[in-house]
Amino acid sequence: MSSFNDNTRPDWDEVLVRIADYVRDFRPESALAWTTARHILIDSLGCAFEALDYPACTKLLGPVVPGATLANGARVPGTAHQLDPVKAAFDIGATIRWLDYNDTWLAAEWGHPSDNLGAILALADWRSRSGDPVTMREVLECVIKAHEVQGVMALKNSFNQVGLDHVALVKLASTAVACRLLGLDREQSLAALSQVFVDGQSLRTYRHAPNTGSRKSWAAGDATSRAVRLALISQRGEMGYPGALTAPAWGFYDVSFQGREFRFERDFGSYVAENVLFKISYPAEFHAQSAVEAAMILHQKLKATGRRVEDIDKIVIRTQAACVRIIDKQGPLDNPADRDHCIQYMVAVPLIFGRLTAADYEDAVAADPRIDTLRAKIRCVEDPQFTADYHDPEKRSIANGLSVSFTDGTVMDEVLVEYPIGHRRRRAEGIPLLEAKFRRNLARRFSPARQAQILAVALDQAALEKMPVREFMDLLVPG
Repeated sequence: MSSFNDNTRPDWDEVLVRIADYVRDFRPESALAWTTARHILIDSLGCAFEALDYPACTKLLGPVVPGATLANGARVPGTAHQLDPVKAAFDIGATIRWLDYNDTWLAAEWGHPSDNLGAILALADWRSRSGDPVTMREVLECVIKAHEVQGVMALKNSFNQVGLDHVALVKLASTAVACRLLGLDREQSLAALSQVFVDGQSLRTYRHAPNTGSRKSWAAGDATSRAVRLALISQRGEMGYPGALTAPAWGFYDVSFQGREFRFERDFGSYVAENVLFKISYPAEFHAQSAVEAAMILHQKLKATGRRVEDIDKIVIRTQAACVRIIDKQGPLDNPADRDHCIQYMVAVPLIFGRLTAADYEDAVAADPRIDTLRAKIRCVEDPQFTADYHDPEKRSIANGLSVSFTDGTVMDEVLVEYPIGHRRRRAEGIPLLEAKFRRNLARRFSPARQAQILAVALDQAALEKMPVREFMDLLVPG
């Protein structure tokens, strides 16, 4: 390795400055962004409430050391836990992400911007309980900004191509808004953001064959937790590293990004919140959402024509390159995390049962031999036009087309879904279903009276925005 011995302190890296100044100075004006931020919040909370049905998730929650609660700590929605904001961020982020049911952003990098609510809610609630007059409007503003930082960074910069996980962008976005929530000055914010890139970043290996596992469900919680920690130490005056990205040999670009610099398609604004993808109908990796919709249509066609899944000879999924890269998977599936990242599994279950729920990834359902038999008959084929439309900023489609051939030689017409129900192009159709999803998940945790209290605020934009964070979070404690 070459020697670089120039000890002249550089100016702050331009990317760090752009992010810090955006979060400090930008004032969202888009009514769509504000409304969508509320939808993001309620959908994410609903995902968290459903995740609490799963012991694999709940075993990770609560204080790191038993009994280490904090009297004025942050609430973990749906539980009685009240924790320091670092651990609360982990718990909130992990529950939101656990079932792969929260919102999604697809570009050169993939990710789930609502993961950042772990840091946002934990810090906002903790501050609110410390006497600061924090309202839910500030939470929604941070949602818009965290979505924008993560999403715009993802448009042209592929972390997955260098083997790094997208939660690096969760850590970045969460740190940026954590600095805003803590009132850090510009230099402190830049220091915290530099620490994000000095950190080592998570490998993607826990999302892919042959190592797919449950870490992918808590990795975002871990990233938001780390973000809160970095912001807190920067608040105390911990120094930053101005050339964390660009330092020759030792900076992030040279060490972890193959010498490439970050590229940008657009300036930071409110684009991502306005265009984010919601997982409304199915807890499935988003590249498979339209395939699951198509499989549900095919299930009804099979019933209407008297066909059985046992009569199927093969199924071809015409899809985008990202789907092939992430979830086209053959061979044994070892756990729920493995199954919800296998498009063949996510198509086979609705074809057989006419449904796809979080419970369908568990061992009891996966033991049905018909699923693996049908999986073996399904193959993916990339359509270059689907891939082009996926990256087109005017379309951002996530298309899947399913063609079924039968053992008697007949073929059913392809069922093609280009834009799944959670896409912006189907917002009018999707939002009532998103609210219904939230109502179902509220009913898992709360009495009818408490559900009514929550809904009265959560479905009213003005009422929610003016409500103190502490009061809102107290509504989310079962009792």
